Amino acid sequence: MDTAFVKMHGLGNDFIVFDARQRRIGLGAAQIRALADRHRGIGCDQVIVIEPAAQDLAMLRFFNADGGESGACGNGTRCVGAMLLDQTGSDHATLSTVAGRIAVDRSDGEVWVDMGPARLDWRDIPLSRPQDTLHLELRVDTEAGSLADPVAVSMGNPHAVFFVPDVEVFDLATIGPRLERHPLFPERANITLANVQGRERIVARVWERGAGLTLACGTAACAMAVAAVRRDLCDRRVKVVLPGGTLTIEWRADNHVLMSGAVSKVFQGSIDLDRLTARP
Repeated sequence: MDTAFVKMHGLGNDFIVFDARQRRIGLGAAQIRALADRHRGIGCDQVIVIEPAAQDLAMLRFFNADGGESGACGNGTRCVGAMLLDQTGSDHATLSTVAGRIAVDRSDGEVWVDMGPARLDWRDIPLSRPQDTLHLELRVDTEAGSLADPVAVSMGNPHAVFFVPDVEVFDLATIGPRLERHPLFPERANITLANVQGRERIVARVWERGAGLTLACGTAACAMAVAAVRRDLCDRRVKVVLPGGTLTIEWRADNHVLMSGAVSKVFQGSIDLDRLTARP
C-alpha cells in the first residue's frame, strides 16, 4: 500500500512529513535512510511523523537522515505547525514532542514556535563530565586556525556554538563530524560557527547531528541566540542569518525561546515504503 507524504522546507532545511494520526506508520532506520537519500529516495534532512496525542493537537517525531531519532527540530516544527494551523483554521495549537510540549501561534501572517526553555546545565546538554557551559574546555586546531571556547546549550538536543570572526574560513564539512562525536558529547552534538555582526544580527553555519551540513537549523539558531545573549554579544531578539535564509529568534525573560521564519510546501505524493532500498 502506498503511503501519502508531504515534502516541506524551512529555509532549505527540508522534510518528508507523514501523517500517522489515522493509520499507524512504522518506519525503521533503514527505511528512513532510504527516504532521505537524495539520489535513490525522496531526499531530506529529516523525516517527520505526525502521531495522535493524548492532550495536544498532535505528537511530532523527528528522524535524522542517518535513521536516528531526534528530540527536537525547530524548522520541522514550524513547517508542520503551519500546515496543521491551515488544516484546523486556528491561530494556535500545542504539539507534543519527545523534548516536551511546543506552542505554535500565527500572528500578522507569521508563524511563531515556542521551542520551550533553554537548558544550560551540563547534565541537561548532556556533557560527559562537569563543565561551565558558558566556556567549554574544548579546542580543535585546523588549517584555518583554532576553534575553542564554545558555549553549550540544549534546545531538546545538544548544541555547541563557536563564535568566530568569519564562518566561511573553516572547513565545517571536515570539522563538524569530529566535533559532533567528541567524547564530551555522549549523545553527539550539533556544531555551529557563529559570527555576531551587531546586537541584532548573527551569521552562522551549522553541522547538524545526524544530517550534516544544513542550509538552516532552527534549534541551532535558538541555541546560538541564547549563547550570544549569555556572553552579552547581542540583544534578546535577534535575526539569525543562515545559508538558506533568516530566522527571527527571541529569548524571553521566562527562558522560553521563540522562533519565526518562512516555511514552504514543495509537493505531495505517495510512496511504497516496503520497496525502499537503503543506501549502504
